[in-house]
Amino acid sequence: MTMNMPRLGLGTFRLQGQQAIDSVAAGLELGYRHIDTAQIYGNEEEVGTALAASKVARGEVFVTTKIWTANLAGELVAPSLKESLRKLRLEQVDLTLVHWPSPGAEVPVRETMEALLGAREAGLSAAIGISNFPVALMREAIDAVGAANIATNQVELHPYLQNRSVAAFARETGIHVTAYMPLAYGKVMDDPVIRGIAARIDATAAQVTLAWLLAKGHAAIPSSTRRANLAGNLQASQLVLDAGDICAIDALERGERLVDPEFAPAWD
Repeated sequence: MTMNMPRLGLGTFRLQGQQAIDSVAAGLELGYRHIDTAQIYGNEEEVGTALAASKVARGEVFVTTKIWTANLAGELVAPSLKESLRKLRLEQVDLTLVHWPSPGAEVPVRETMEALLGAREAGLSAAIGISNFPVALMREAIDAVGAANIATNQVELHPYLQNRSVAAFARETGIHVTAYMPLAYGKVMDDPVIRGIAARIDATAAQVTLAWLLAKGHAAIPSSTRRANLAGNLQASQLVLDAGDICAIDALERGERLVDPEFAPAWD
């Protein structure tokens, strides 16, 4: 992957208003250098406010946003991204993703990906990618713009849904995987296997889970409104799990998908 995306980022899904501003501000202060938002989150302006107020230089922060399904038609991609940039108070984002494949394949993958590539060439985004794409649609995206032009596929990925076919196909094609919902809505905190590993190595269950994702080569974007959790999550990059720990967490796979809207594609 050519882009310089920090492997641990700060997700902003479900954060609204002052809460979003405070979370991003605290994250930047603690050392996060990767902030993830989206058009549908309704918080791009708040993220922009926190970025503008931060003492961290623009060039040091990696900012991702995502094009919502209503804006996937070729002629809407760039204008909607320009609106995102206005809200974020940025001239360019570092990464723009197709948030979800077009519901019912109403807009062809090729049309959206070509328009997104055009937006990148126009300087609106330094890199482009996809999100929530199963293998079949990853193939379509690759056919449209080439794997080298797809920086990442951001998918739900945690110990209970390891998305192995997508991860394997991504590895084969050189597309990075970014894990969202990496802590499974906090379910990992109560997991006896993960808690056992955490107790043994004097870490938190969240840190162990994030370290497992990093060991797999994925990026991860946990979110939190609590400063202590934000700080703790960031420390996960210092943890090294042994092979036995990784195997034990691998064995927790149970196909438990937490994000599955009615417009979702056919999953692998």
